[in-house]
Parts: sequence; structure tokens; C-alpha cells
Amino acid sequence: MRSPFSRIVAGPLSRAFSSRNARIFFGASLSAWTGLWMHRIGVAWLAWELTRSPAWVGLIAFADLAPAVLVSPIAGAVADRVDRVRLTMLSQGTIAAEAAVVAALAATGNISIGLLFALEMVSGTAACFSQPARQTLIPALVAREDLPAAVAANSLLFNVARFVGPGLAGPLIAGWGVAPAIFCNAIGHGFATLSMPWLRVDAAQRRGHPATTSLLAETLEGFRYAARHPGLGPIIAFSALSSVLLRGVQEILPPYVERLFGRGAESLAMLTAAFAVGALVSGLVVASRGRLQGTTRIAVLAILAQAAATAGFVATNHFAFALLCGAAIGAAASAHGISVQVLAQTAASPSMRGRVMSLWALVTRACPALGALALGLAGEAMGLRIPTLVAVTLTLLVFAWGMSCRSRIAASLETSPERKPATTEGEKH
Repeated sequence: MRSPFSRIVAGPLSRAFSSRNARIFFGASLSAWTGLWMHRIGVAWLAWELTRSPAWVGLIAFADLAPAVLVSPIAGAVADRVDRVRLTMLSQGTIAAEAAVVAALAATGNISIGLLFALEMVSGTAACFSQPARQTLIPALVAREDLPAAVAANSLLFNVARFVGPGLAGPLIAGWGVAPAIFCNAIGHGFATLSMPWLRVDAAQRRGHPATTSLLAETLEGFRYAARHPGLGPIIAFSALSSVLLRGVQEILPPYVERLFGRGAESLAMLTAAFAVGALVSGLVVASRGRLQGTTRIAVLAILAQAAATAGFVATNHFAFALLCGAAIGAAASAHGISVQVLAQTAASPSMRGRVMSLWALVTRACPALGALALGLAGEAMGLRIPTLVAVTLTLLVFAWGMSCRSRIAASLETSPERKPATTEGEKH
């Protein structure tokens, strides 16, 4: 008799990794994302060492994530009209180069907080183009019926990297400083860039539609498409609001670790790894479902669980309990993120997929940046606990709204790819 874990791995996830293209793509993704999480831990700790200011740590997180506000919607339109493989290579290569520069400056002691802010803006802008370009390639890697499992696998690997990256970064930072941890991102993204030509992607799948109007018009068309869609608009708005309120905590962990618990870099790595362990376990469970029915319910209820775990995290003085809460936060955030991404990828029209996924990038990058900035600034004035608990309270209102429209969202989005009609209400306009 097979164990529950073997049944998960041998189920939908095994189909997601069955093709050569998928194995190359997901292997490169794991390499890049592991480097990314090492970079984030290293840069956050570097900002803390340079300033000892929660506001500056929040600003550095904001610098990496905030370009999504202006760039992501445009990047989605670009991904829908250019060679997606080449766009992925260019953007990932830029991220690798930025990480190498930051590592070199940190190692030689020539980094300043202002220069770090500027360089993170460059990396964040490149990531805005990388995310929709990569994600629009996923349907070309697997059979149509395996798309939900492939999308879930993509998100799952991101959470595997969240576990592996901090686990490697903590000892590196404690023993040799932040530079080696940041340089690992240059290696990871460099490998991912060089692996892209190995993919054998059909020419029709490499490119989106031919340009028919201006880039700005196509960008605005993506917003209109999502807003008019009876399911995509509400679920993206729900995720955006909850992300602003809750995800900022994960972006500025160093001040929480030192000010609430009086600990250093190794404990920061332990806490980030706890987030990732919870996300990994939750991700395996959600990814193994292999069906759309019930996905909206998971996405909404996960926010309630994340709010409760966040409240527990900031209310305690015991680091061991904080680790448990961190694992619960990671589990809830992973369940929500995988669920929303599966719904968005399967519901979006192929010609609009890049723009829809750029809106998802906006949620996952810009919204946490805004939350991190608000928490960092508020933390300077009144400490970290009160602003975080206020955010949790506001999240409960968002959750109530999500529950009130859950059935309508599910009716629109939870249609299997084989039975999905050629158009949705949003596509008719």
C-alpha cells in the first residue's frame, strides 16, 4: 500500500513533470527561486545592518516589489505580443547581473542604502517582465488537462525554494556575511537564463498574438477584461486587498525577529524556513487535488487562517510559538496563492493570459510592497505589534466580503478546461 505522500507525488504532480520541457523549465525555476530567496534574506539583513531602521527595511522591500505597480500591466501586454522565451532570458539575465553587482559592492564595503534601493528597483523591474513571460509558457509545456497540476507545481516549487533558500542563506550570512548569499542569486538566475534555449516550444506558443493596436491600449484591455469577468475581477481584488494587509509581515521579517524576540540572522533563517515548511506541506496537499471544484473555497478560507496565524505571531513573546505561527502563515498563504493562480490560468483566454498573469504579478509583488512600506513606517512610530493587529482586523472585513461572493466566483471559474466554453462574459466585450 502506498503512503499518502507517494500518492500525492504519483498523482497529478507526476503528470506535471512528465515532459522533457517541463522538467527543464521547473528545474530552472527552482534554481532561480532558491537564489531569489537567498537574495531577499541577504538584502533585508543588509538593509537592517546598514540602518537599524524598520522603515528602511520596508523601503528596500518596496524597491524590489513596487515597480510592479507601473510595470507589470505593461509587461503582461508585452508578453502577449513578443517571443516569451527571449523575454524570459533577458529579464532573468538582468536579475542575475543585479545580484552580482550588489554582492560585489557588499563584499567590498562600497554599498550604501541609497544605492541598494536603486539596484533593487532595477531587479524588481526586470522581475515584472520575467513573471508573466514565464507563466504564459506553462500551457506550452504540458497537456491541456494537466494545466491545473502544472500551475500548482509551479507555485509549489516556489515554496520549496522558500524553504531551501533561507536554510542556505542563514548559515552563509552568519559565517561569511551577506555577499555570498546574494551572489547565489546571480548563479541561480544565470543558470535559469542559460537553460531557456533548451526548451522545445512550438512557435505559436512562444509568441502571443500579433500587435493590433498600441501597447497602452492592450494594457488597458487587460484591465477591462479582468474587471468585466465575473470571476477573475473579484478573486484578484480579494487577493490584492488581503495581500496588502497580511503579506507585508513576510517582507520585513528582520525587525520582527530582533525587536519582538531579540534574535539575529540564524533565527531569521529559522523563521523564514518555518514559513516555507508550512507552505511546502500545504502546497503539496493543494497541488495534489488535481481538480478545480472547491478551489475558490480554499482561496477564501485560507485568508482567514492566515489572519489568525499572523495575529498569533505578533502577539507572542515565545519564539518557538512564533515558529509554529510562521508555518501556519506559510501554509495559508501557499494554499491561497496556488488556488488563485490555478483559477486565473485556467479561466483566462489564451490571448489574454499574459495580461491576466501580469495582474497576478501585481498582486504578488506590488501589494506586499505596499504592505511592507506601511508596516515599516508605522513600526517606527508605534512598534510592530499594533499596526500588524490592525491589519489583521481589517483582513476580517475583506474575508467577510470574499465569503459573500464566493459562490458567484466559483460558478464562473471552476469549470474544467475540457468543458470550458470558448468565451466568457468578459471576453464578449
